[in-house]
Amino acid sequence: YRLSLVQESSVMEEEDECPELVPIKEKQTGPAVQIPVTIITGYLEVEPVLCWSAGSALEKSLAVSQAGELYEEWLALRNGRLCCSVKYDNGLKAIENLMEKKGKFDYILLETTGLADPGAVASMFWVDAELGSDVYLDGIVTVIDAKYGMQHLTEEKPEGLINEAARQIALADLTIINKTDLVNESELVELRDTVRSINGLVKILETQKSSMLTITFEVPGSVSEDLLNIFIQNLLWEKTFKNEAGLPMAVIRLKGILSVQQKQKKVMLHGVHELYELDETPEFWADQEPRINRLVFIGRNLDGEILKKEFISAMSNKDCVE
Repeated sequence: YRLSLVQESSVMEEEDECPELVPIKEKQTGPAVQIPVTIITGYLEVEPVLCWSAGSALEKSLAVSQAGELYEEWLALRNGRLCCSVKYDNGLKAIENLMEKKGKFDYILLETTGLADPGAVASMFWVDAELGSDVYLDGIVTVIDAKYGMQHLTEEKPEGLINEAARQIALADLTIINKTDLVNESELVELRDTVRSINGLVKILETQKSSMLTITFEVPGSVSEDLLNIFIQNLLWEKTFKNEAGLPMAVIRLKGILSVQQKQKKVMLHGVHELYELDETPEFWADQEPRINRLVFIGRNLDGEILKKEFISAMSNKDCVE
């Protein structure tokens, strides 16, 4: 409260009433709203989104826009990855810089490589907690393969090395036992009990047929734009491509850098579910540069060999465009 004096004359008499205390509304300057980050990991179960060893060249290509800046779904690090080995000053800072350029996110889901130590990734958020970071660690989710989980957990390691699968469970706030349809009840009970013996406080969810797959491949040459559209539409719209089990491939995310006939610039492909677009980039194919189509598919029931075969078939099927 502040003291406010109300006077009708320049001099106050002793018998005047005590001046009134008037509350002053102060502007609230509380802490800024932080963005929660959830780390998802799993021993050879999670297909990493932000760390593709096979797709690093494509990731780098897709990350550059016309202005030389990053697209909002990519992070640029010196080694091209956001993995367990990154340090605070180039891992967390990359996320913060991205938010400064593109605005704040509602939520961040950070996927690690299958062999990653989530503690190393989490530590960059713990270390930064008192530095006023815009993000904070919300939790760690570990995905466990029901069929091979016990094999991973009982694998003997050389002396001095920690079992990665066990460590991922030990650090988890939530575990997801996936592919439970591939094991019988006794196997599932054994796995569940083993998880509990490692982390007695962790919450366990059980799911079936929920693995996302990431498929990447490269094909040299140039493709007709008409044939390319037919290939994409058969995949995303008609769902004509099936895996060896006869299940239709469901693509959730599609990315690529393509060499399209009669175009001197590289063409970028972006697709989400049934929607996709093909855009020319500002980058020309160099005279001595081999024209290579690089594609990444994220989804369910995917088969890389079949997808690659269908794409090559589309490239060579000239009858479709006549």
